[in-house]
Amino acid sequence: MPSLGISCVRYLVFFFNFLFAITGLVVIVTGAVIQSNYYHYSNFVGDNFWTAPIVLIVIGSIIFVVACFGCCGAAKESPCMIITFSIFLGLVFLAEIGIGIAGYYKHEELGGILEKGFNKTLDSYATDKGAQEAWNLVQSEMVCCGIKGPEDWEPIYKNDTVPRACCHRMPVGVNKCTREYASTEGCFSKLSSYLGSKSLILAGIGIGLAIVQLIAVLLACCLYGSFRRQYETV
Repeated sequence: MPSLGISCVRYLVFFFNFLFAITGLVVIVTGAVIQSNYYHYSNFVGDNFWTAPIVLIVIGSIIFVVACFGCCGAAKESPCMIITFSIFLGLVFLAEIGIGIAGYYKHEELGGILEKGFNKTLDSYATDKGAQEAWNLVQSEMVCCGIKGPEDWEPIYKNDTVPRACCHRMPVGVNKCTREYASTEGCFSKLSSYLGSKSLILAGIGIGLAIVQLIAVLLACCLYGSFRRQYETV
């Protein structure tokens, strides 16, 4: 007959892992949404910036599997399954700390990455269809124009005109998009603030999950020790 203390720890481990299974699904969805909805801005920030969402999807999948394993270990009172669960969860813990650090690091260097990406795609705008599509997309979605403002289009567009994506409220009957009707705010500040918030979300998710899972690892280790002592006395 297991003691009351062992039962409490076992139910706590089971409860934590049930939450982890749900959290794993939430992490998968979060990573997938960030990756699918905002990947088209990779022209400005590069593919390396989006490594974290992919890792988040992988980590979420591992969390779900490991959580189910931990639930089975707690329910069956298996020391082997519990210690295996603890090891895997410890590895996930380290990976999530890495995600948190990477998210913060990307947030700190985002301004320099964006500035380089904006200048590069603006220089190749006239001949690169991919750059044109990227600029049209960011100017339409962010409601902005140019890097710092409409004047950035002077070397490419003449007679005070700007790309059609810059004009979001053109009067009826006006067919030419000029600075008069263009958004006055540049895309650099808007996209920098927008993507910066996403990188901080990744950092917060990674560190938050890591702290909770560290508690679960400690509980699992306590449960493993309790099971071992119980079997040694039998």
